[in-house]
Amino acid sequence: MELNMKTGRSGSSLIVEMNRTVVPPGMLAIWFLGQESVVIKGGDTIVYVDPFVSDYLEVQFGAVRAFPAPFSPLDITNAEFCLITHEHEDHLDPGTLSIMSQESPQTTYLAPAFCRNKLIDLGINTQQIIDARTGEWWGQGDLRIKPIPAAHEQLEEHPELGHRYVGYIIELNGVTLYHAGDTTIYPGMIELLKAEAIDLGMLPINGRDAFRNAKGLVGNMNYREAGELAFAVGFDTVIPLHYDVFAANSEKPGYFVDYLYEHYPEQKFHVMARFERFIYASPRACLSD
Repeated sequence: MELNMKTGRSGSSLIVEMNRTVVPPGMLAIWFLGQESVVIKGGDTIVYVDPFVSDYLEVQFGAVRAFPAPFSPLDITNAEFCLITHEHEDHLDPGTLSIMSQESPQTTYLAPAFCRNKLIDLGINTQQIIDARTGEWWGQGDLRIKPIPAAHEQLEEHPELGHRYVGYIIELNGVTLYHAGDTTIYPGMIELLKAEAIDLGMLPINGRDAFRNAKGLVGNMNYREAGELAFAVGFDTVIPLHYDVFAANSEKPGYFVDYLYEHYPEQKFHVMARFERFIYASPRACLSD
């Protein structure tokens, strides 16, 4: 059991925490792994979104992480579902998924059809891969998922493969969560999200600019846009993402907090510490018997 000197805990202890955490109805437990990588648990169901815990980008491209991942891909043995938002390596991480497919063989993967061949090349069985078709609900057990289009920095849709970039509406344990993936705000997006009565929204805030575009870094909404979107849609609570792992493509989450406090002081938010377990309770939870 290897101790991470930055966090003071072993990777496997975090996995044990996930497995042992009891999540009552009307609540979700969420662990933040950095970038847009999160783990969501409701009841006994554990969902990974864009798991990114390897050093693949550093080895292949010299992109050094600002901090080490909380655990190794070898530690991921508890993933019942894995959602991939798009094929970029900080979201569809070959270093993580190639090992995760062996250590967590029970996992079902939901990803845009653009990702299917990459997932197969990483050793994932075709029968475990579900194409994420936007606007269509998919479910198993108490979990329901609807992919929605994402614009990273623009909408891209293939007549056969569908949208290249997606976010996910996740209904689990009496809570509706939206993980935006990588996206800017596009026409009709607010109305689309309003129709879902979202409790908890998770949005990128790293933004975009010409200098990053020149380096091949595709952008997202910035912290101001994320704050405006959260208020316009009516999220109960909003969590910022995609601001911390790479210095060249980062943002200060405090700017997001300041913007909300100045413009929408009644909008609830939570900035997650690295590898924190956050327990979210829907406002509806207190209304049930």
